[in-house]
Amino acid sequence: MADSQTFVIVGAGLAGAKAVQALRERGFDGRLVVIGDEHHLPYERPPLSKDFLAGAKTLADFTVQPAGWYADHNVELRLGTPAASIDPAARTVTLADGSTLGYDKLLLATGSRSRRLPLPGADATGVHYLRSIDDAVALDLLFKDAGSLAVIGAGWIGLEVTATARGRGLAVHVVEGAEVPLQRSLGSEIGEVFARLHREHDVDLRLGAGVAEISTADGAATGLRLADGSTITADAVLVAVGAQPNIELAEAAGLAIGEGGVLVDAALRSSDPNIFAVGDIAAAEHPLLGARIRTEHWANALNQPAVAAAGMLGEPAEYTALPYFFTDQYDLGMEYVGHAPDYARVVFRGDVAGRAFTAFWLDDDNRVLAGMNVNIWEGLDDIKALIGAKATVDPAVLADPAVAVADLVKAAQSGS
Repeated sequence: MADSQTFVIVGAGLAGAKAVQALRERGFDGRLVVIGDEHHLPYERPPLSKDFLAGAKTLADFTVQPAGWYADHNVELRLGTPAASIDPAARTVTLADGSTLGYDKLLLATGSRSRRLPLPGADATGVHYLRSIDDAVALDLLFKDAGSLAVIGAGWIGLEVTATARGRGLAVHVVEGAEVPLQRSLGSEIGEVFARLHREHDVDLRLGAGVAEISTADGAATGLRLADGSTITADAVLVAVGAQPNIELAEAAGLAIGEGGVLVDAALRSSDPNIFAVGDIAAAEHPLLGARIRTEHWANALNQPAVAAAGMLGEPAEYTALPYFFTDQYDLGMEYVGHAPDYARVVFRGDVAGRAFTAFWLDDDNRVLAGMNVNIWEGLDDIKALIGAKATVDPAVLADPAVAVADLVKAAQSGS
């Protein structure tokens, strides 16, 4: 590789760290610069709501690489100074401090931020969000002193923090507008599983409920007033209503935007051939699924950068991995793979009540779109293969634990 080239990565999270690692592993010996708005070295975010808050891990445990790695691999870190603008014509990035960097190739890995709610009381002391290690440190301090927590939103972050808070002895009240938790992510059938799980752990779960305001006293949050007039008293409030992709830089630079993110092809290349995008902001064409998808999952931040790195170096590559995510809440651990925004039915095999089962999402033609193992730690590759086969399956056979998923894959691949 020509050592005169400069590659710039905007975003110093997991995706940014994996991108520079992939570029160096592929032989790029030019200048590499990583720009980030946080002062911390790149780190992974899933432990924030689980292991870190539970006291099982420290930041060092999920920091991607130590400081010495970046020095040893001649990677420049510009931390604590976010990018302010991009000029694609000049191929420059201007930072918030006014400095400017030229680039030959640019990778956007800007991630997401927590969505805010326009509620009365939203700016009060004691209203928390969870997106960064600094947010997690503030919650950890809260958990040491508080007796109760009100959570707005029963999505992944809301439920994971709820489980951790219960493990640390806090009383937790969760308010969710949908009829079940995780309805947008998993649908009503699996949402009911998580509702039962949290209620079994004495969580006050208010479903189909709206929040009118965050109650305050002397500028501090004291709980919630719901749309029906009922109230919840709590020592603090966590707002966990989803993420907002950080696409403003890309949009201002004139890149094509859609599906809530930066439009990229299967190689993760944007409408500008010199700019790539990965992670939460990438609305990518998916060759296997035949659709453009954008998912806010850890697996994308982990795996997409290697594909983008290949493209930045002029090598052919496509991102074909199926969407994947996981969670750990109380005694429930699960892994999900696939993409089923418009499914027709869910088929279960195993012990649903005992929370040791597999769920499959099927379309109208009984093709498997996605699968999830709950407290079962094998067979995920077979589920991936079954999704990839795109073959019609008999739901009754799929539900039968006596029939191995691997055998269904073989049958599907053979056309029998």
